[in-house]
Formats: sequence, structure tokens, C-alpha cells
Amino acid sequence: MTERNWQKSTYSEEGSACVYLATTPAGTILLRESDEPETILPISPSQLGSLIARLRND
Repeated sequence: MTERNWQKSTYSEEGSACVYLATTPAGTILLRESDEPETILPISPSQLGSLIARLRND
């Protein structure tokens, strides 16, 4: 199993549900939440950009 270098979002507050990101050698971005760390969502950089844009607009 590959060890991932998970980084916590700077918008996540201490003690709250946190979002973590990691990358794969292939360039895929992995997302997980602190409440369910075993659930990992693989997305592309463009999908992450779209997600962030949508969250900013909501």
C-alpha cells in the first residue's frame, strides 16, 4: 500500500470536519473527510477546479 502525504485544507478549523487532499504519481487528486477517512474520492485537477469554483459561487 502506498503511503499518502495528506494535506489538510487551510479552511478546515480545529475540531471540525476537515477535508484532506493527496496526489498520486499519475496526477490524480484524492479527497477524503476526517469523519470517514477510509472513503477516498479520486478526481482530476480540472474536476477539483470546478468543485472549488462552484463552492465559491454558492
